[in-house]
Amino acid sequence: MQQTFDFVIVGAGSAGAVLASKLSENPQYRVLLIEAGPVDNNALIDIPRGFGKLHSDPRFMWSYQTEAEDGTGGRAETWLRGKTLGGSSAVNGMVYVRGQPEDYDALDAMGLPGWNWATMSSYFRRLENHSLGDDGVRGVGGPLALRPHPAPGPVHEALIGACTEIGLPRLDDMNGTRQEGVGYFSHNIHSGRRVSASRAFLRPAMQRPNLKVMTDTLVEKVLFEERRAVAVRCRRNGAVETICAAREIVLCAGALESPKLLQLSGIGPAAHLRDLGIEVIHDSPHVGGNMREHRGIMFRQRLALPQTASQNCQLQGMRLAATSLRYLLTRSGVLSWGSHEVGAFFRATEQATRPDAEFLMSPFSYQITEKGAAIDTFPGLHLMSYVLRPESRGSVMIGSADPTAAPLVRPAFLTDAYDCRVAIGIYHVMRKLFDQPALRAIVAEELAPGPLHSDEEILDVFRRNGVTGYHAVGTCAMGANADAVLDERLRVRGVGGLRVMDCSAMPLMIAGNTNAPMMAMGWRAADLILEDQHPIAKGV
Repeated sequence: MQQTFDFVIVGAGSAGAVLASKLSENPQYRVLLIEAGPVDNNALIDIPRGFGKLHSDPRFMWSYQTEAEDGTGGRAETWLRGKTLGGSSAVNGMVYVRGQPEDYDALDAMGLPGWNWATMSSYFRRLENHSLGDDGVRGVGGPLALRPHPAPGPVHEALIGACTEIGLPRLDDMNGTRQEGVGYFSHNIHSGRRVSASRAFLRPAMQRPNLKVMTDTLVEKVLFEERRAVAVRCRRNGAVETICAAREIVLCAGALESPKLLQLSGIGPAAHLRDLGIEVIHDSPHVGGNMREHRGIMFRQRLALPQTASQNCQLQGMRLAATSLRYLLTRSGVLSWGSHEVGAFFRATEQATRPDAEFLMSPFSYQITEKGAAIDTFPGLHLMSYVLRPESRGSVMIGSADPTAAPLVRPAFLTDAYDCRVAIGIYHVMRKLFDQPALRAIVAEELAPGPLHSDEEILDVFRRNGVTGYHAVGTCAMGANADAVLDERLRVRGVGGLRVMDCSAMPLMIAGNTNAPMMAMGWRAADLILEDQHPIAKGV
């Protein structure tokens, strides 16, 4: 027997968890949230630094192989995404960044009203419960607990000192109205535990009788009647089910899975879909295109400091056992912290009028081996820096009508001249930074990337040894033009009853990490959906 709900949400990540919570606040609506992964009951999810172990567990992670391209040094890369309640917010580094106000105002200028900073800042304030208190910008009393890094150390302070020596201001809060500067990141951590979108929004909402959550369920296709989305076809426990939506279906599966699901359902570039034997519901040429992703460079330094100044010694061997015991007994120490404690937003190019680059640092260092990441035995730090708002555009396209087949991911890194200029600028700013007295006093040796003598050498390191931010956006982008995948209210153009709300909806990159914007945008999406409720009409 087919089940029917008012709203069917596909994907329980940062946006989907918020959306399910807010829509189900109205008891008249029956809401179903479908997640391909399992329940988020693994203990490593709650431990903030437990994500390192989770990343190698296929039960909780999607693992995508990119195409081998010039921008990746001619090799395939692995892109990871969370696959559990909370999605990537259950397995990420918990760095909380709102982005620059100008980013949101740019959306409004693109013909997307209501996504400007004046509107979105109010959603961030409702979202947050910040330990620093309400200063008129930060929020308090919201469901998402936030705190800055609680344990400043000599390496953190040396880096901040070096940044001030090159002219960056020190910030008490990295999410103020002015983003340019250096300071301690805030993290969505409370009492030593990760606060994922699931913990903050979904778990409380799951007590409501009108919200149902289905895990370990893969949505294979959206089904249509007269160009209106009316149901999803799912596979659970080896059986196929059809679940109907009386009002709307909302895809929140992420920037890699949402375009894949649209294409499998007949919405995408028509010629490509026909070549794969898929019936075309609507020719939407930009589905899967317009993908932007952060590409960065890693600096790895050996420190001229005692072992205890770096986290390396606490994350391996017998000392890891002591670190783990401390966490179990007190919920404190290295395992209770986010992935990177200190960060900066800075201008890497002379033309920039606002920060065009970001770096993140933590006082531990590692190298990549055939067996994965291996933490160094000596004291060290690592710092990664990337182009904040890349212009290079990649794509995500299905290569088969099989819903279990992975999509073809083409990053197209550094194919735009702007990205290349900022990447080169990043390297030179970092060279200047590590040459400041505050850092010269603690750094014994640079292990990577070392001295580079030309622009092409710099770009080659970004390509061959670069790091990926796992922040892909834009593959189902909103736009004012008729050929945009989504309109300004996240509705899929050309059909009815279907929206997309995740990173794929963002037509440009918000400057920074994407988790916080997704939760705020998910909250606004719920308001838009509730505003638009009216008697259901057939057709578009």
